[in-house]
Amino acid sequence: MDDRTIICRCEDLTLGEIRELIARGFHTIDEIKRISRAGMGQCQGRTCRMLIAEEIAKVTGQSLEEIMMPTFRPPAKGIKLGILAGGGGYDG
Repeated sequence: MDDRTIICRCEDLTLGEIRELIARGFHTIDEIKRISRAGMGQCQGRTCRMLIAEEIAKVTGQSLEEIMMPTFRPPAKGIKLGILAGGGGYDG
């Protein structure tokens, strides 16, 4: 894959940006998530976290089993702010 390949579609992050973060010393998915928002979009990392883990493993020499996977945190599905504020019903 080339550096322009989009890895996190929700946050529009490229492979080059992920590689740069790894080169700067961010070697866990959580660290990369905190600094770049990778995995914090609509899909909650379901699309990009494995791609990021593979890149971390390749650069650091770790196996995929050694890469700590983050957990999904609610809300896993986007909701309207009005629902939280009690201003509307939830359609599911």
